[in-house]
Amino acid sequence: MESWMEKAGNIIKNGGLVAFPTETVYGLGGDALNPQSSQKIYAAKGRPSDNPLIVHISKFEDLAPIVSEIPSCVYALRDAFWPGPLTIIFKKSDLVPYETTGGLDTVAVRMPVDPIALQFIAASGGYVAAPSANLSGRPSPTKAQYVIQDLQGRVDMILDGGPTEIGLESTIVDVTGDMPVILRPGYITKEMLEQIIGKVDVDPTILDVACKERPKAPGMRYRHYAPKGDLTIIKGTPEQVISFINEKTTENKEQKEVVGVIATDETKDRYWADVVKSVGERQDEASIAHRLYTILREFDDEGITRIYSESFEEGSMGQAIMNRLLKAAGHHYISL
Repeated sequence: MESWMEKAGNIIKNGGLVAFPTETVYGLGGDALNPQSSQKIYAAKGRPSDNPLIVHISKFEDLAPIVSEIPSCVYALRDAFWPGPLTIIFKKSDLVPYETTGGLDTVAVRMPVDPIALQFIAASGGYVAAPSANLSGRPSPTKAQYVIQDLQGRVDMILDGGPTEIGLESTIVDVTGDMPVILRPGYITKEMLEQIIGKVDVDPTILDVACKERPKAPGMRYRHYAPKGDLTIIKGTPEQVISFINEKTTENKEQKEVVGVIATDETKDRYWADVVKSVGERQDEASIAHRLYTILREFDDEGITRIYSESFEEGSMGQAIMNRLLKAAGHHYISL
């Protein structure tokens, strides 16, 4: 009798779509080497077709056929971070269709550490193209229930692996140039990368409000991660931020809006909003990253129409957290 994993693998081999868990967020998988499968992914998500997909592999030996060269630094990155939440951009081989790469001559590749993901990729033939398993522009799903909300009827199967461990998409580093460049910040930080391979640049458009360049990697340009309510990020001292948000909350409530606040354990009891959610302790960046998308989804479930968030720029993961928040807010940011 065919197992669930065999069934999922055969769906991919036959050109279908399967949502599956990884340690970062849930992915929407199709056959990375089948142009029609990639087109199905774009259609299911409502995703712009020039936004590249990440090719997921389950073993390092599967990398060579899909890239034209493997720079020497990649072996050090592999030893330190694969399998794990790191995506590496290579020059692609002819095996990878342009439909998967968004028309680019480069391909983004990742080897996740989640055991269900690795089994699924292997059962699917070894090459699974997968963006996050949500409608384009919505918060990335950290639980299967959010995949169901967005994609039920648009995919052939959803593999439920429970809540994701990290809750924030992988770091993306481009190794096709003279120096490695971070194109999307994530759990693997610049400092961590530099400990392994030396100096690493950061693409200046990561926190750029007005970037109009064609995206070189998933999530670089288009609005992402957005809740249904209007989100604004507030930066200042704790007292300034709390006072400003409470003042705005009073105004919004008079306008019959339902107000939510993304706070921390240190500040959550000082807000007047209808719903206040803590992402954890401010110094616990992993907790903030893990809770962020879930909170945005919960605000949707609770009918929140106006959201305010504290700013999270400090620390080694601050850039990754702010990158996601700014995109979720459409770069609506107030510095006090």
